[in-house]
Amino acid sequence: MAGPHSSELSIPITFILRDYLGYARNVREVKKILNEGLVLVNGKAHKDYRFPVGVMDIIEIPRTEEYYRVVPDYKGSLTLHPISADEKDKKLYKISNIIALKGGKYQLNFHDGNNYVTTKKYNTYESVIFDLDKNEIVDTVPLEEGSVVLIVSGRNVSHIGKIVEIQNFGMNPDTVTLESSKGTFQTLKDYVIAVGTGSKPMISLPEGE
Repeated sequence: MAGPHSSELSIPITFILRDYLGYARNVREVKKILNEGLVLVNGKAHKDYRFPVGVMDIIEIPRTEEYYRVVPDYKGSLTLHPISADEKDKKLYKISNIIALKGGKYQLNFHDGNNYVTTKKYNTYESVIFDLDKNEIVDTVPLEEGSVVLIVSGRNVSHIGKIVEIQNFGMNPDTVTLESSKGTFQTLKDYVIAVGTGSKPMISLPEGE
């Protein structure tokens, strides 16, 4: 199904309910759960069993008070990271590009295909923390030296590290050099999402493999 996420970084919600959480045995049972509005994705009920769920999405099951953030695992597949109720309304978006609009407004296009119009200036590649309940940006995370990032693609997928250098190569893909508990390594700038500054992420994440 066409949806907000790319096919490489998403899975149908059917897999979440049937294979990950075990709340359904087949598609028919998934459809029943969704039609009753028992599962929310980023604070909204979706009734299509093919709806794509991807990186940084928030899965909420109000009846059982279960909350998860969708993140990549060390194999490059997607997994569910349990989070607290305090975090269920906080979603992190990476700004993929920005379009200038009339009237001094800017359209922020996010990594998952969603967008947001604002009068405040932001930078491509930085991340924003979005309050799903208030429908507004409440914090920003720059992508710069010293930033903490999560790798969402490539051979170092799921690792969390701190940027020590950003290299710009013009026509060729930019790279970042990271320090982590695994040592120092490089990855493509497009493969990372800024998740914090200082020493740790601003959102709850699993430790990388």
